[in-house]
Amino acid sequence: MYKVVLLNDDYTPMDFVITVLQRFFSLDTEQATRIMLKVHNDGRGTCGVFPRDIAATKVEQVSAYARQHQHPLACIMEEN
Repeated sequence: MYKVVLLNDDYTPMDFVITVLQRFFSLDTEQATRIMLKVHNDGRGTCGVFPRDIAATKVEQVSAYARQHQHPLACIMEEN
């Protein structure tokens, strides 16, 4: 299993991070806000734990979506 993790940067708006969490991880507003604040305060936040293929797909989807909207939001996966 692999953790999908968002990394903090100084440019991506908090609202965009919440949108990403809701869109790609099916989180409600409260859960998404909690993870966004963790990313903001701790520099990183775990979005979920998935099998390798699903985690890799989520990382690619989030990265592509961020690039599409010209945000430097970084999304990585780590072995759990």
